[in-house]
Amino acid sequence: MTNPHDARTILITGAGSGIGKATAERFHNEGWSVALVDRDEEHGRRAAEALSRDGATCAFFRCDVSDEADVAALLEDVTAELGGIDAAFNNAGIEGEQGATTECTADNFDRIIAVNLRGVWLCLRAELKHMAQQGHGVIVNCSSVAGLIGMPGIPAYVASKHGVIGLTRTAALEHARQNIRVNAVCPGAIETPMLERYMSSTEGGREAMEATEPVGRIGHPEEIADAVFWLCSDRASFVTGHALPVDGGWTAG
Repeated sequence: MTNPHDARTILITGAGSGIGKATAERFHNEGWSVALVDRDEEHGRRAAEALSRDGATCAFFRCDVSDEADVAALLEDVTAELGGIDAAFNNAGIEGEQGATTECTADNFDRIIAVNLRGVWLCLRAELKHMAQQGHGVIVNCSSVAGLIGMPGIPAYVASKHGVIGLTRTAALEHARQNIRVNAVCPGAIETPMLERYMSSTEGGREAMEATEPVGRIGHPEEIADAVFWLCSDRASFVTGHALPVDGGWTAG
């Protein structure tokens, strides 16, 4: 890999808000060029414009990560505009509807799997091909504490995030000799629009969520961004195939 302080480019999906936006800002602050990718054009462009005002090399790309043609075009467009990618953070995801396994509809299950698992796989596949050709690369997939343990009431989400870890470990083994590292980050309760929707769906949801965290608080998107940056840096050069919890101790019990 090149020196982490050299000019490098990262592709970030779901970059219009929450963890993705915070991660784009983190890499921008470290001098990286950033490809901000989101299905929501308004939020994605706004995030990219905010970075551009600070003189960053960045660009917005609209993409539905569950669409194979969209993802194929994305890699071509990013390469044409920014000259390729050195790293990727496959972060785009949805929470879907809550309900026990017996109440989960097929439509809900398919929609969540399409974005959270198929979307990661499509991006991962395209990124691996690109990185194999250039001879280096780092990929971080966004799983969740729900990818490490069971959680009643969100079966499709749990299944999708467990699947992300399986994809991560398999790809890491397949490409370990090609100077390509693949890891996953597993956030706990993080202050994002997605979590806010989840907490607001039940009375006392925030208090209950805070109580599940051993550290007694909800995490910040910037704390996940820091973990992603470390995994993409040469300081993590011996780390691949790992699912890193950043969860305030949630999964330690």
